[in-house]
Amino acid sequence: MVSTRGSGLPPGQSEGPMRRFGLPHYARIRPVVPERPVLVVGGTVRRPVQIDVSELFSSARRVDQVSDLHCVTTWSATGLRWSGVLFRDVHELLAGRVRPHPSCAWVVFTGLDGYRSCMALSDALAGDVQLADRLGGEPLAADHGAPLRLVAPAHYGYKSVRHLCAVEYRTRYDPGSARWAAHRRGRVAREERSTLLPGWVWRRIWRRAAPGVRAAYDRAGED
Repeated sequence: MVSTRGSGLPPGQSEGPMRRFGLPHYARIRPVVPERPVLVVGGTVRRPVQIDVSELFSSARRVDQVSDLHCVTTWSATGLRWSGVLFRDVHELLAGRVRPHPSCAWVVFTGLDGYRSCMALSDALAGDVQLADRLGGEPLAADHGAPLRLVAPAHYGYKSVRHLCAVEYRTRYDPGSARWAAHRRGRVAREERSTLLPGWVWRRIWRRAAPGVRAAYDRAGED
């Protein structure tokens, strides 16, 4: 079991429970998990491919890790036990088949609910970025992103796409579903919460927004 946890919480964060959370627009979107999940890999590549998720797990080494999830709205779920395959192993497995353009420096991740995020390829290839299918020793629940979830502990939670179904290599940055609210890198250690304003300013803004977002997801769960 690999641990990626630091000592203490990052600036501006407080501990809270792991819960379904995200942009309010997605609160009522609950995608149907296919019986045979696949991952589509494309973008600026020579040959797009579609691969069964089961093939990924039979071809790449499974890694168990303990890490924290830091939401940009200032709460953190700590000590989460994820299990999955490293994205860099998937990249090594598939890059020769899809042949991304040499100038590709970004990766866009898309979920079955339509949510998209973008990471620098160099960030996505870090040793703690996973495609996870298990959490806490159990198969990933729908609320937490089944059948597959991107886990990027060093980045704010809006980078970690739930219900992952597609990966695209890109030559240019794509802000994804969060648009202006998403920082290009979103690194927790540098408090890169969003664009335009310093991280400490965004702390106050997102902290005030959090109760309304929680309420939207609570209402969606009652429907």
